[in-house]
This record gives sequence, C-alpha cells and structure tokens, in this order.
Amino acid sequence: MALGFAAKPFFDDKNRAFWNLQTAGWAGYFLLRTLSGFANGLTLAFLVPVAVSTATGYSLTLVLGALYRELIRRKPVTTWLGSIGGMLIAAGIYSMIDAWIFNTIQRPGEGFQISLFLGTIFLDFVVIGAWSALYYAINFFLVVEDQADQLRVLESQASSAQLAMLRYQLNPHFLFNTLNSISTLVLLKQTERANAMLSRLSSFLRYTLVNEPLGQVTLEQEIETLKLYLEIEKMRFEDRLRPIFEIDPIVLKARMPSLLLQPLVENAIKYAVTPLEEGADIIVSARLVVDRVRITVADTGPDLNEKRSGPIQSTGVGLANIRDRLAQAYGQDHEFDAKARAGGGFEVRIEIPYQTEEQPREAA
Repeated sequence: MALGFAAKPFFDDKNRAFWNLQTAGWAGYFLLRTLSGFANGLTLAFLVPVAVSTATGYSLTLVLGALYRELIRRKPVTTWLGSIGGMLIAAGIYSMIDAWIFNTIQRPGEGFQISLFLGTIFLDFVVIGAWSALYYAINFFLVVEDQADQLRVLESQASSAQLAMLRYQLNPHFLFNTLNSISTLVLLKQTERANAMLSRLSSFLRYTLVNEPLGQVTLEQEIETLKLYLEIEKMRFEDRLRPIFEIDPIVLKARMPSLLLQPLVENAIKYAVTPLEEGADIIVSARLVVDRVRITVADTGPDLNEKRSGPIQSTGVGLANIRDRLAQAYGQDHEFDAKARAGGGFEVRIEIPYQTEEQPREAA
C-alpha cells in the first residue's frame, strides 16, 4: 500500500538543507575532537574548550554564510578577495577565542601568550577554509542543477511546441475541398448529402481539436477517425475511392500518436485516386511483428515514384512531418519507409513499439 507521500530531494528546501548540514557538520567536528582528546589521555575538562571551539566555529561560519551569499552574486574578483578576507578574519577571531579559552582553563593565572594564538591559527584556518570550500562547492552544484533543470524544461517545452505544430498542420486542401463540395451540394439542392457531409466534417474537426496534440490514442481510435475522414472523401469521389482495411484485432489497443495516418491517406487520395478516372484502392493494414506494430498505407495508383518524391513534402503535413512526429514520439525506436510498389502505386510502412493502455511508454 502506498504511504501517501514521496521523499523530497535533500536540497528541495535549500534553507533547511543548510541548517541540517551546518548542524551535522559541526556536531561531527565536536565528536571527532572529543574522541581524539580521549584517545590522547585527556580528561573530561578537555570537553569545555572543545565545546566552546565548536560553538565559536558554528557561529562564525553562520556569519561567513551570510557574507558568501552576497559575494557569490558579485564579480569573480570581488568574490575571491571578499571570501579570502572573510576567511582570514574569521580564522583570526577563531584562534583568539581558542587560545584565550585554552589559556584560561589549562593555565589559570598565567598571562596570555602570542604563541598560543600562533599555535591554533593554522588548524582554525584549515577548518574555516574547508567549510568555505564546501559551501561554494555545494552552491556551485545547486546552480548547475538549476541550470540543468531549466534546460530540461526548455527542451521539453520546445519539443512539445514542435510536436503541437506538427500535429496541427493538417492539409487545408481537405477542408477547402470539403467545404466546396458541401457548397456544390447545397446549390444542387442535395440537402441530405450536404447535411451528411457537414455532420461528418464536424465530427472529424471536433476530434482534431478536442484530442490532445501531445497525447496518444489507440490504433482502434485512429482507424475509426480515419474511416470518418474517408467517409467524407468518399462522398466526393464515390466509387473511385475504395478503402480497404486489414487490421489484426490484437493490435487494436496499441498506442500511437493521434492523426498519424490521416496525412498518408490524404496523400494517397491526391496522387492515386484523383488522377485516375477509375480511381484506386487504398489499403490500410496493421499487424503485430514480434513486439512491434507494423502499419502500412498503400495505394494502387499510377507509377508516380519520381513525381511523388518531389512535391510530396509540400502537401500539407507530408512525409517529412510524419518522420518528425515519429521522432518526437519514439526517438530512434521506430522505422519509417516510403517507396513505390511493383506494378504501380505507392506504399508507406511504419513500425513502432507495441504499447497498450496498460503498458504506457515511459518518457525518455
């Protein structure tokens, strides 16, 4: 059973992370010096100067932290000079307090000697320097992480924007031709056919606008939408347009980008059905090949291999658009092949991973 909460990253709250590290670090310093003192045969009285030294270091580094937060946003020269100056002053104060406490406890009644100060300043400067280096290292790491997060967000936004743009580049010729056909039917007073075409066009456009451009649909939904589109076109071409569907039921629940096949069928209508008086067959097939879905859109049009290879990318979405959408959705984990068929016609074959609603594709 889920616990109902997820562990947050350690640096999700930077202020809390600083206090945790500050407290844990100086607690470790106190423990290390205490164990070292006991190992060297010192008495419990040694804990007093160690405790004072730890408290002094804790307090001084808080002041340094405030200083560094200001310096880290300045020019590099200012940051370096300010940080070194702050470390020297903090180490000097630290050593003075350490020497005074040691002199007071270990040598009561004796005068303060500068040698005590000189004996502690090196160790205290090393401690302050190590703390400062760790402070800047952690902040540099956080800056790099923030920049990486921002870059990932920007890349994701750019990818989403590009995919949305590709998804919305439906061929306007289809819409214009359909509206012209409806207008013609109205002029001929064939109101029933005009209403039927308008209703189907409305349903198709509603699907394209309501469906998320970045989302995926099942192959079954894609085929149903494709049939709706073909019903509209069939009212224009009648018996000249002969769609054939060969869909293996096992792949009906496979996920794929929405409206991926419509531009391919539209292209087949333009280059296979339109130029031939007798029209052409458009065959849409889909089957499972091991763990991949192979989708083929083919037609029985004329042998226009050379003619198609040129203007095909200028027809609305085009083959380049389909390639881009597949790359956006699957990266390198897909296949795309377009070629002329033996004996005439054209064929586009797509292979994508077999992913169902129960097994959604993980984000790259």
